[in-house]
Amino acid sequence: MAPPIRLKGLDHLVLRTDNADRMIRFYCDVLNCTVERRRDDIGLIQLRAGQTLIDLVTLDGPLGAAGGAAPGREGRNMDHFCLAIERFNDAALRKHLAQHGIQAGPTETRYGAGGFGPSIYLQDPDGNTVELKGPPIVT
Repeated sequence: MAPPIRLKGLDHLVLRTDNADRMIRFYCDVLNCTVERRRDDIGLIQLRAGQTLIDLVTLDGPLGAAGGAAPGREGRNMDHFCLAIERFNDAALRKHLAQHGIQAGPTETRYGAGGFGPSIYLQDPDGNTVELKGPPIVT
């Protein structure tokens, strides 16, 4: 008998924000997401990130207000999340990030859903840690 739950991967994650425009600029201009859907009546903006969605909920909307205090360096809602990227060209990634005023941490080999591969950590405008992870290293 097959197990009742067979996970395929990350579907979406939800980030609370007090500045949706700034977050949209970061995720769309820097990380190349696109705005897929908006529900301004409940304070929800859904961004397409490959096969995954990043939901932004505004603190002044019903969804965000239900979550309590604003996100910040001393009260984050999560440790980090990881976005898989198709290619990992360290120099090109760092140049692109620098053009947007984003500084990334060191490139390291880390384990994720696809196996070991190169990755870097960076911060979004609300202080959430984002990991960008390249394809697995083939040995």
